Formats: sequence, C-alpha cells, structure tokens
Amino acid sequence: MISQLMVLSPRGDVIILKDFKGNVCKTSPEILFRRITLKDAPPVFCVDGTQYLYIKAGSLYWGATTRENVSPSLVLEMLNRLFWITNDYVGHVSEESVRKNFVLIYELLDEIMDYGFPQNSSTERLKEFIAMEPAVSRPKAPLASIGSGPKEVVKSVLSTSRTGAKEEIFVDIVEKLTAIFDVSGRLRTSFIVGSVQVKSYLHGNPMIRLGLSENLLLLSDDASNDDGMPLNYGSLDDGLGPVVLDTYSLHESADQQVFAQDRILELVPPEGHFSLLTYRSSKSFRPPFRIYPAVEDDMNSDEKMTLYIRLLAEYEPRKTASGVEIVLPLPPTVSRAHVDTDTQDNEGPLLSKLTGKSFQQSAEWYPRDSKLVWVLRNLPGGREHTLRVRLTIEPGQAHMVRHEMGPIMAHFVLPGKPTMSGLDVKYLKIMKDTSRGQAPSRWFRAVAVANTYLVRTD
Repeated sequence: MISQLMVLSPRGDVIILKDFKGNVCKTSPEILFRRITLKDAPPVFCVDGTQYLYIKAGSLYWGATTRENVSPSLVLEMLNRLFWITNDYVGHVSEESVRKNFVLIYELLDEIMDYGFPQNSSTERLKEFIAMEPAVSRPKAPLASIGSGPKEVVKSVLSTSRTGAKEEIFVDIVEKLTAIFDVSGRLRTSFIVGSVQVKSYLHGNPMIRLGLSENLLLLSDDASNDDGMPLNYGSLDDGLGPVVLDTYSLHESADQQVFAQDRILELVPPEGHFSLLTYRSSKSFRPPFRIYPAVEDDMNSDEKMTLYIRLLAEYEPRKTASGVEIVLPLPPTVSRAHVDTDTQDNEGPLLSKLTGKSFQQSAEWYPRDSKLVWVLRNLPGGREHTLRVRLTIEPGQAHMVRHEMGPIMAHFVLPGKPTMSGLDVKYLKIMKDTSRGQAPSRWFRAVAVANTYLVRTD
C-alpha cells in the first residue's frame, strides 16, 4: 500500500524517513518539498508514476509515497492519525520534539504500520507495546496562532499512566465557520463544521458521560411535525429554536443509541486525543464579524484612490478574539499602498489590566504577493475599526482596480461560549470512585475559527 513515510521540517530537512518497500527513489523527500514550496502542490499529486500525499501539521510536513492505486482519503487520514499519536506521546509536536524523540517515533511506526499497511492507530493500544519514555518539550511560542484552534495540552499519555501524574480530561468544542458575503454585506452562504474533541488522561479508563444541550435536534431523526411539514428551527440571532445538526458522526467508543435517545455521550474514552463527535450545521448563525469595503476616487489625480475597510466585531463584549487577520488581494496595477490604522482606543489599558493582554493592530502591504494584510490581536466584542489605504495605480488602470481587487478573506480565533451553533456540554460525569483519592480535573473550552470567511468586492 504505502512505500514510504516521511516527516520534513519547514526547510525541507528529512527528520523521519521510513521505507517499507524500496520501490520509490530516495530523492522523494526532495521532490515532495520542491513541489510544495515552488508549485503550491495539492495534498495529492503524481510524479513519474509515484503518488505523493502529504499534510501540514505542527509546522511539519507529514508525507507518504506509493506506486499503487490507493485511496487518498485513507492515506491522508492515516497521516493525520500519525500526527495525533505523536502528539499524544511527546506532548507537543514541533521540529525540536520530533528530533528529540525520533527513536520513539520509529518505534511507533513499527507498530502502526506493517510493511506499508496500517494495522494499529489507537494510542491506548500502542501503549502496550511502547517501552521508551518520551522527552516531553514545551512550545517556545503561543500555540493559538491566527487560524488555529485552542491551545494544545502539553502532556504525554505515557507519563500519566506510568508516573501517576494528575488525572485530567479536556473537552473542546471547535467550530469552523463558513460564511460568504456579497458586495453589499448580505450573508449569502453559511454553515458550521464542528467537533467535540477530547483529551483524556484518566487512570483505568473509567466510563464518562457528557450531557449535551437538551434542545439538540438531529436531522437523522424525524424533523417534521404531525402535518408532515418541516419544523421551523428559528434563528440563533433571537436565541430561539433548537440546536440543529444536519449530519453527525460519533467515535466508535460512544453509545449511538443512548446519544440518539437522551442526547448523552456515554463512552469509555481511550487515552490521548480523539474526536468524540463531528457534525455539520446549516442553521443560520450570527456572523461574529462584518466587513465593509469602500473605494473613493481622488478628485485631484486619476492615479490615486483611497480604500476603506470597516470591521465590526459583532460578538459579545465579554469575548475577545485572540487573533484576527484580514487579507485583501490587490491587482498588479497597484504600484504603491500606504496604510493607516485607526487610533488606539482608550480601553486598551483597562483590557490589559483585566485580561493581561492589550489590543494591538498593524497593517502591511506586500508588493511581491500583491496583497494587503491587516492584523488585530486581542480584539474585544462590540468594537469597530477602520483601515485606510492610499493606493497609487499605474496610469490608465484606475477603472480596473474596483473589479480586480478582492475578495476579502478573514481568519480568526474566537474563544468563549456560547458556541456559534448553540451546542454546549452541560455536564461531565466520570464514573469512578474518588473516595480514596483526588477527583480528576475537568476542563472545558469552546472556540470558533474561520474556515472560509469571505467578502466579495465585486
């Protein structure tokens, strides 16, 4: 099935290379990295009869090669599982941690793969065969960068089971938002793809029960009234109506029947990271950001224009977006761009005192990429900011700028409840006797990130 597995650094250095069959050239890592960096290769491509498949995770490239006709989705899922298994064992995946634990990772590969065929991708089962202790390393920089999910838990499943470390369980609701707006700001397309992610560090794997929202409606159930007409789901803007999941998928350890009847996730969780529930919801939600672009001609020059980008943070003031990035592609006819952000607000010192983080913003034009990037950090809800851009256009090309710029793309990380879909974890019960020891710690988080958040400009 798979001929080679490899892990490459951001510079293209080979950190891990496992050759199962010997029927692919040894220069495959170089070919893969060259295609990624120079030709912006898709996740799956073919060169000289060899299929290359890769993902980027933890700032590293996880790749595989094969000369057979394999299912791309299967191989990409296997690479993703390899990343999460590595993360479970070393605590945090980075180039440094992979280099420190390369012997452990090779040992994991020997158990996960059998002559190129996946055979075991369960973190808990692998613990029975792995004897090495990991070298757990801490990240040097914050992990919640723009476009990513919540911060990772830096902890190894081996240290929990072998040293009797503190018992903990982490539950994250991560929702990726898709929203497409037309030039007037009206929302044309929107849906949510979410997941309930769990990281379990519980001794003995006790059963757990997670109670979800009582008004949760699964469209696989009967979603019509007695007259056979579709139910009115309401809107999250008015806080009415149920939480609607169009489709969903449960982890194999969860009891499907209990979830369908009682909206309770009952399971014996495996140790490490896993997705307990994945879902898609097309019910309308209130977009957290509104973006309004406007272009003004210069009365004194045909080669000058002024662009305004107005950003409204329409989520609750108690929420703070840890990172917002607005990207606007500009046509090649723009020769210069001078950017001005609005003045820092007076609430910056107060926000810094309350949260330890102050609001910051910056903007820059990248001539080589012909794009404008506006970054806002620690942005509280209920705020409005405007970016002013002075454009210099090549002679005779001003009339084309309005039609060739855009669309505007937004990337953000917005932690905090309530979630955009309305889904919530009401309680978490751990079915374990704690009379003789300390009760396990429970941690809950919710975060919304941009998947495709786009504003058309023409």
